[in-house]
Amino acid sequence: MSAHDQALVHCAGVSFHWPDGTVVLRDLDWTVPAGRTGVIGPNGTGKSTLLELIAGELAPRSGSVRTSGELGYLPQRLTFGRTARVDDVLGIRARRTALRAIERGDTEEEHFAVLNEEWDVEERCAKALGELGLGHLGLDRGLDGLSGGELVLLHLAALLLRRPDVLLLDEPTNNLDRRARHLLYEAIRSYDGALIVASHDRELLELVDRIAELREATVHGYGGNLAHYEAAVAAEREAAERSLRTAESEVKRQRDDLTQARVKLDKRRARDERTSSGNREPRVLTGQRKRDAQLSAGKHRILHEQRLDQARRRLAEARERFRDEEDIRVDLPATAVPNGRRVLSMRHAELCNGVRIPELRLRGPERVALSGPNGGGKSTLLHTVAGLLSAEHGTAETAVPLRYLPQRHEVLDERLSLAENVARLAPEATNNEIRARLARFLFRQRRADQPVRTLSGGERVRAALAGLLLAEPAPQLLLLDEPTNNLDMAGTRRLAESLAHYEGALLVVSHDVSFLRELNITRWLWLAEELTETDPERP
Repeated sequence: MSAHDQALVHCAGVSFHWPDGTVVLRDLDWTVPAGRTGVIGPNGTGKSTLLELIAGELAPRSGSVRTSGELGYLPQRLTFGRTARVDDVLGIRARRTALRAIERGDTEEEHFAVLNEEWDVEERCAKALGELGLGHLGLDRGLDGLSGGELVLLHLAALLLRRPDVLLLDEPTNNLDRRARHLLYEAIRSYDGALIVASHDRELLELVDRIAELREATVHGYGGNLAHYEAAVAAEREAAERSLRTAESEVKRQRDDLTQARVKLDKRRARDERTSSGNREPRVLTGQRKRDAQLSAGKHRILHEQRLDQARRRLAEARERFRDEEDIRVDLPATAVPNGRRVLSMRHAELCNGVRIPELRLRGPERVALSGPNGGGKSTLLHTVAGLLSAEHGTAETAVPLRYLPQRHEVLDERLSLAENVARLAPEATNNEIRARLARFLFRQRRADQPVRTLSGGERVRAALAGLLLAEPAPQLLLLDEPTNNLDMAGTRRLAESLAHYEGALLVVSHDVSFLRELNITRWLWLAEELTETDPERP
C-alpha cells in the first residue's frame, strides 16, 4: 500500500445519537486516505457531528475513531477572548515575547527554551498570512475589528503553519467573499495531507478527490469530484427508476395471478359440487376428494400469496433506493417585464456609506449579479434600491413593483403559518388560490399550515421566496441578498428552480458563482469603492 493510499482516519463501528434519541451515525466503518475528501449531505444529517467525532470534540456512543499524525480542525463557529490578538490565534505570542527579550539582551535560558530556535517565526507567519490575503494584519492586532471572512482565513493560516497530517474544515467558505474563496481554494490545492471538508460550495467540491455523502446514518463513498458524484447519482437514480418500474409491474402481475387463481379455484369448487351432487359414489370417497381439492387449492393460494409478498418486498426495496426529488413547477406570468421597459435607474448616486454609483440601469427582464469584497456596500445598495435607505446624493428610482429578500430572510412572520403569511402578502387571494400557489412551491396540505419557525433553513428561504413571488402586486424587480447562505445543495437547487420561472428583473448579491450561473445571469457587476462591470471569473 502506497503512502497516499494509507488510511489516516479510521472509523470502526461508530454509532452516535443525541440525548433525545436522534440517530446521526449507525455502525459506521469508514477509512480516509491522504488527498481531498468532500463531505456532503442535507443540513441536519450530521456532517459537523462527523467532523467533531474525528476531531475528538465528541465521543462516539460505540465504536472507535483513530487518526494518524497531527490533526487540525476548523469548526464553523470560531470563539476567542475579547483581548485576543492575531499572534494568539497563530499560537506564537509566547515565542514573540521570548524573541523580544533575547533581542534586548536578556539571556535567561527560559527564553531560548520557549523560542526553540524558531528565529524566523514572525517571518514565517507573515508569509502564511500573505498567502491567504491577510498581509495587512499586524501580529499585535486585536480580533475585534476583523470580518467573519478574515477570522476564518486567520484560523486556517494558524492550522497550515502547524502542517497537520489530517485537516478538518467545516463549511470554510461561509462568510467568505469571492477573493477570499479563491485564496482558500489555492490553500486547499497546496495541502498534501488528508483533507476532510464538509461543504455545500460547488466550486470547492470540484477540487476534491472523492465525495463522502452522509445519508441514512452512514457514509456512501464516490470516487472523483462533485461532477463525478452527480453523474454516478444520476446513473443510480436511472437504475433505481428501472427497478421501481419492474417491481411495480411484478406486483401487478402477481396480484392478477392471485386473482385468476382464486377465480379458477372457485369455478373448480362449484363444478366439483355439481358433479358430486349427481354422483352416487360413496360419501367417504366424495369427502376425501373434496378435502384433497381444498388442500391443493390452499397450497396454490399460499404459493401465489408468497409470490405477491416477495414482489411487494422488492417494490419496497426499490422505492427505498429511488431518490424522489420532485421539481418545482410554477408559472409567474404577472412578474413579466417587457424587453426595454425601464426597471431601475441610479445616476451620480452616493450611498450613505460613501460608496459611489456613477450609473446603474436595469431594463427589461435583466438578471444582474452583484459581487465585491465583504463590507464593500452591496447590502447598502440593495437597501437603497428597496427604499429602506436614502442616497446621500444623486437619484435612485424604480419604475416597477419590487420585493426584497434580505440576508436574514425577515420577510415572513415566524409565528404564523406559511399560508397565513401569503394571505397577509396577497390579501385579495382566496384560501384555495393561496394553497394552490404554495403547492407549486412543494408546500402541500399540512406543510402550508406549519409555523414558519419550524421550517428548515432551505425551506425557510424557499418559503420566503414563495411569499414574495405570490405577493400582490406581483414583483417585477426582485432583490436578493446572499440567498444561498447556509443552504445545502438541495436547498440551493430548489431556490434556483424557483427563480427559473421568475419573468421579471433580478438583482442578486452572491459570492456563489455556480449558483449565479444557474440563474442565467446576463450582467455581472463589481462593487468596491465604486460600481463597475466585471468578469464572472474575477477572483
